Amino acid sequence: MQQSRQPIRANGLGDIGGRGGIILIALIGLFIYWQSNQKEVPFAPGKKQFNTLSVADEIKLGQQSYLQILQQEHSQGNTVLCAEEASCRGDARRLTETVREIGARLERAALELENDYRTQGYRMPGVVEQFDWTYYVVDSPTPNAFCLPGGYVAVYTGILDITGNYDGRVTLEDVADVNKLAVVMGHEIGHALAHHGAARMSTQQMLQIGQVALAVGVGDMEAGQRQAVLQAFGVAAQGGFLAFSREHETQADKIGLDLLVRACYDPREAPELWERMGEIGGGQRPPEWMSTHPASATRAENFRKWMPEAIAEYERRCGKLN
Repeated sequence: MQQSRQPIRANGLGDIGGRGGIILIALIGLFIYWQSNQKEVPFAPGKKQFNTLSVADEIKLGQQSYLQILQQEHSQGNTVLCAEEASCRGDARRLTETVREIGARLERAALELENDYRTQGYRMPGVVEQFDWTYYVVDSPTPNAFCLPGGYVAVYTGILDITGNYDGRVTLEDVADVNKLAVVMGHEIGHALAHHGAARMSTQQMLQIGQVALAVGVGDMEAGQRQAVLQAFGVAAQGGFLAFSREHETQADKIGLDLLVRACYDPREAPELWERMGEIGGGQRPPEWMSTHPASATRAENFRKWMPEAIAEYERRCGKLN
């Protein structure tokens, strides 16, 4: 009498064949989903990224997040300068106008760069004119600046000493020379132009789907082993996401530099700025491979590598640098 075949089991892991089939199908599905949503990265020729959001969706989400952040800052006692025109005077007006002037020049540079890429044969979606460019300064000691999807920019006064005369105080003297502030803003605007926010949201959503599919596939494992598999997936996903984020930062640095020279801001200020940024917190940072950002020394070195071309482009457009 022929014996019935039993499911192959190893170390109590359950039915390998059945589970493996579920996991394989899920992985194939995720791979197809990933590949079918690869989009060209605007302002980074030859680069592609996973992105499932439309520009209209980006702008909507960016606006919602921007309003929430500014309202939260206000509720924490950090004034959003010139949020009301009636109170926009003195130092508040000067700082806000400075940031908005830099932003306007970088916008024009982005439009020019977009057209330059088109003439070179690259497909450009025309995001510069679609974005709802908005600029505010937040009176907060936090050294921060950001540009959300859709062109929603905030600069915190806490970063102005780092981009200014670096004397430990924030005064109007810190915006007497705005070249380093333009470096920061160009970098943040570079993220938005390249749809990095949308790519991050899309990737996080896909990883969540993958985790759910994996959880179903290992559902009959012993609890400790199931937890180990899910943790391994989480660690691998986190490592990939960190590398993905560091690539975004490098892309934004290069896009920002391209904008900088077209807006006639001195590109030579960029390496020193990132060296200053590396000194924040006494220079204590996690190893680069464990961080979402490249090390400040790496970024400064990248700028030095890009500098000859940047200086040549600046001088071609704006005149000789001293």
